[in-house]
Amino acid sequence: MDAYTGFAAVYDLFMEDVPYVEWSRWILEVLKKYGIKDGLVLDLGCGTGRMTELLAQAGYDMIGIDQSEEMLEIAMEKKERSGHDILYLCQDMRAYELYGTVRAVVSVCDSMNYVLEEEEFLHILSAAARNYLDYGGLFVFDLNTVYKYRELLGEQTIAENRDEGSFIWENVYDEEERINEYDLTLFIREDSGYYRKYEESHYQRAYPMDTVRVLVEQSGLELLELLDAYTQEPARADSERVCVVCRRPFPEE
Repeated sequence: MDAYTGFAAVYDLFMEDVPYVEWSRWILEVLKKYGIKDGLVLDLGCGTGRMTELLAQAGYDMIGIDQSEEMLEIAMEKKERSGHDILYLCQDMRAYELYGTVRAVVSVCDSMNYVLEEEEFLHILSAAARNYLDYGGLFVFDLNTVYKYRELLGEQTIAENRDEGSFIWENVYDEEERINEYDLTLFIREDSGYYRKYEESHYQRAYPMDTVRVLVEQSGLELLELLDAYTQEPARADSERVCVVCRRPFPEE
């Protein structure tokens, strides 16, 4: 089953507690800390464009990439309302292509956990390091951790009920493969007043921090910081989410 088809219509509703504004402030601080105060930024796995819009509002020229047409339709509606000049591309982030370079790449809300193979993860980083990041450009992404999947999400069922729709979210975590399967059952209210049922399955992989360090090094990027998510504190063994800050190094003279 395809992911983010039926769920796209109510994604923002059920994700309203995600602190995108707070996250965007943190990302802006990181960008400016490393000298990226303007220019072109790619939001990889942009979804409905919530982070894309916030970074555009801060003055960056934004590109958003996502493989879900339904999510991008909602992002385009936001673009029309805001008037921001954002370029949205429907692409698989595992094989994304740009027509030039960008000052930074950001990927938030565990989009990189949807990359299930280390080779694909490495390809995403390597493409930035070799082709799509300016020298000195940053790649900033977050990840749900092994701890979160194993101790908090695995074998848990989450349910919410709203007038606009409801969902049942069942989690199964495979410790050996480090794959978390989300089985979603959605009931979404349509204009007729009736509810339509959708079923989706999502898969995410947990990446140990040692693996992340190795993949960043192999990609040609320089690992600058590995932090407890959206703080300035080092990542801990019990961090639920971490932020990874990498840079494309300047060529040796």
